[in-house]
Amino acid sequence: METIQSIGTLGGWMNEVLVSWGFSPKYANMFDEMIVAALIILLAIGLNYFFQAIVVGGVKRHARRFPRLWNTLLVKRKVVHHLLHVVPGVLIYLLLPLAFVKGKGILDFSQRVCAVYIIVAVLLTLNAILLVLLDIYNSKEIRKNHPIRGLVQVLQVVLFFLGGILIVATLIDKSPVTLFAGLGAAATVLMLVFKDSILGFVSGVQLSANDMLRIGDWVTLPNGTADGIVQEITLNTVKIQNWDNTITTIPPYTMVNSTFQNWRGMQESGGRRVDKRIWLDLDTIRFCTQDELDRLRKDIPLMGDYAPAEGQTPTNSQVYRVYIERYLMSLPVVNQDLDLIIAQKEPTEHGLPIRVYFFSRIKAWREYERIQSDIFDHLLAMAPRFGLKLYQGI
Repeated sequence: METIQSIGTLGGWMNEVLVSWGFSPKYANMFDEMIVAALIILLAIGLNYFFQAIVVGGVKRHARRFPRLWNTLLVKRKVVHHLLHVVPGVLIYLLLPLAFVKGKGILDFSQRVCAVYIIVAVLLTLNAILLVLLDIYNSKEIRKNHPIRGLVQVLQVVLFFLGGILIVATLIDKSPVTLFAGLGAAATVLMLVFKDSILGFVSGVQLSANDMLRIGDWVTLPNGTADGIVQEITLNTVKIQNWDNTITTIPPYTMVNSTFQNWRGMQESGGRRVDKRIWLDLDTIRFCTQDELDRLRKDIPLMGDYAPAEGQTPTNSQVYRVYIERYLMSLPVVNQDLDLIIAQKEPTEHGLPIRVYFFSRIKAWREYERIQSDIFDHLLAMAPRFGLKLYQGI
């Protein structure tokens, strides 16, 4: 019974201690409850450091001894650290009535501040948990096709928005429902403040739902502002690393509202398209003689079994087109399962264009450029053997 009475009169006990130390009753009555409150806060802080050292230290040691993705992320995102901050807040909130027996107004204000501290600690904990879940998801292969960073950012905005409402409601001692009802008048202002986030979220949903963009895609914007690999898709930005290693950030709604070229289909297909033209001088196109055909069959192995249709005298450009097709079909780097077209197009002031259209099995940019350069070097060098000249403007 005596212990209960002493706990219930902590302010009185501190008053007696201060008077016994030589303080006047006036100052003792003024500071006794404040000192008790300070002692309670110091006790809570000390317990917080104690629990941080025991629990957080234990989690860190466990992560070092048995490294797993989840416990490593718990340490990295400080989930347990933030969660333990709730303990001193709750302790102070429960013990403050023992300190402020006379000062009811100070007690009410102090408990509100303490409640705000608890709300902030809970918000930080929930935010850390969201980041842990995001990190775990990003470690999976599926994240390339279905990135959720934008969704997590929306949840973070909602979380801190609701937390802000609770904090304001706690400080002014109003119901959160009342504050939500009053937000209707401020909806326009909120729409302006969060315009980019709302547009980004809606655009991100469109990009994901329509499978328009994934992490790892090679995209090109027609205005030349970006040409590279998508590194990150967030609520407000799409981050693209260009081929010169510069970084371009673009709002998601720009990707939805304007055109861009996504090379994913090429990367996932069996080849990368090559579509070029060889320009022949019109003055060098003529019919082939039998001696010329015999020479071509003898000198060029790929033409060894060539025989024109019965009764037809082929032109040298026609035989050259046959050679181009046979040459491309002989190359293992050319995908024979996809279109291979050698076509003569309409003559222009630049000569007679021969369209060479095929798909390279090699899709990596550097090798792709080397392969097509080697192929066309060969084709250009072979043209004179068919009695053809390449058009060169003077």
